Amino acid sequence: MVRSALETFIETTRSAWGPLTSALIADCRRGLEQLVKASPSEDWLAALHQDKPLSRELYRDPDHGFVLLAHTEPAGLYRPPHDHGRAWVIYAVQDGESEMGTYARVAPRDGEARLVKRDSTLVRAGQVQVYLPGDIHDTRCLSGSALLFRFTERDLKLEDRQAHQVTRYVERDGAWTAGA
Repeated sequence: MVRSALETFIETTRSAWGPLTSALIADCRRGLEQLVKASPSEDWLAALHQDKPLSRELYRDPDHGFVLLAHTEPAGLYRPPHDHGRAWVIYAVQDGESEMGTYARVAPRDGEARLVKRDSTLVRAGQVQVYLPGDIHDTRCLSGSALLFRFTERDLKLEDRQAHQVTRYVERDGAWTAGA
């Protein structure tokens, strides 16, 4: 029986899994680069293109805890700067284009810490972007719509509810600062 690209990704990721290392990130990155090249005729991918879900869980590993989500984002959708707490994440664009900005948090002696935009990357179909623990980024859908995969080392919603580790930023007087 032929395995789907999704099944192959899950199997190879499970076998490579371990503590955060450069090798693990490289293995997961390669796996996602292959996943976004899956044939649109594979049932799971055809369903995503047809249903266009805002968010759909594709896989949650019962042993290691990593999670793979699919997101269909409409044109112009902007997700303000945020980090993923102590977790790392890899975004992969399957269809469309997304702009992903990176930020540094600076703390002047005389005021509130704020973000300084470091860079912006156009992530096109077939490309991936890695964010390690503490990295701050934003996303904006630039195409008519975009299908993104978000691979996280753990369930970020659960972690945020329990440990409140994720930081979201808000714009105040033209500067991004930590939200309330």
